[in-house]
Amino acid sequence: MVEQYSLKLPKAVYSGLNALDQLVPIIKGKYYKAVIFTDKGIQGAGLLAPVLDRLEKCQVELEIIDDLPAEPDYHQVQKVVDQFKNMRADLIIAVGGGSVMDTAKLASVTAEGWYGIQQLLEEPLLGQKRVDTVMIPTTAGTGAEATPNAIVAVPEQEVKVGIVNPDMIADYVILDGEMIRDLPKKIGAATGIDALAHAVECYTSNKANPFSNLFALEALKLIFANLEKACMNPEAVEEKTNMLRAAFYAGIAITSSGTTAVHALSYPLGGKYHIAHGVANAILLLPVMRFNKPACLREFGEIYDALGEDKTAKTLEEKGDWVLNRMAQMIRNLEIPTTLTEWGVGMEDLEELTKSGLEVKRLLNNNKREITYEDARRLYLQIMEGGDKK
Repeated sequence: MVEQYSLKLPKAVYSGLNALDQLVPIIKGKYYKAVIFTDKGIQGAGLLAPVLDRLEKCQVELEIIDDLPAEPDYHQVQKVVDQFKNMRADLIIAVGGGSVMDTAKLASVTAEGWYGIQQLLEEPLLGQKRVDTVMIPTTAGTGAEATPNAIVAVPEQEVKVGIVNPDMIADYVILDGEMIRDLPKKIGAATGIDALAHAVECYTSNKANPFSNLFALEALKLIFANLEKACMNPEAVEEKTNMLRAAFYAGIAITSSGTTAVHALSYPLGGKYHIAHGVANAILLLPVMRFNKPACLREFGEIYDALGEDKTAKTLEEKGDWVLNRMAQMIRNLEIPTTLTEWGVGMEDLEELTKSGLEVKRLLNNNKREITYEDARRLYLQIMEGGDKK
């Protein structure tokens, strides 16, 4: 556990019944022009309508950018940033999943600077916030509403990269369960397992500390108790709201601790094969955590004790096995892929994947157990159909 640690939070967070109503006091009389960042899917699902209803009461000039791509590369983000600069707004309202919120965060720190996204890839702290942000997540998983991170693809390197800058932490966050009431099971499952990965990685990270552990453990309790119901029952609004809180707590844990080898090894899968971020993490979660188990027995034991779902395990070994088996059960129940078969990843890609994954030192350094080239190669083999399952 690190000797010094810190915690950075949004100015205000609103959750619970009709939390969207807080948009009016947040905005009215304080901002002159707002730009909504969203995507066509959000528009088509009718999720923008309740936001627009509230904004009508705010007497603020409004524009909408609704063509944000999923899992964007930095060139695509730069186009959005350039579009936003010309609008000369003093507020961004992000309504969407992780990609929408990440793009909004990047726009907020590049609105008046000479630098762009390419420069931030090389020197993230160049960015300085010039535009306030309101984050309204429409998935329960990425935690982007809480973090100072933004993930973009770098096509030239066939990898995804995290840009980290504390200025990108949101000013306001609204967690309203109605915004994910009709979230498709497939998306809810992938993003929910992403939140699970955030929480368990942060709790077992080399940078884990009392602040991050507080939020990571609370996130884990909520995820284990609510994820399956939230995904399988469209009317489970309470469980969905709990998952929104879980994702937010896990995002806070990231700001104080950090993810580890699951995320490090998933970046090449998203960058080269365009596998959704949450799905890539879900595929790698169990293989990496089983690999990490010998170095994380104490942490797995603490997670087991906090969950309180089972009272039969006595030793740390048994407790670790129970936690891992329960995570595997959730992944099975939610029908999340566990191999790379459907994306056409073959043995010919193994060496390049291994090399690319090992380059994500920022996250690999957080991993409790060192991952060598052979370890990484073996982990990728495990998620290839017919690969080494041991």
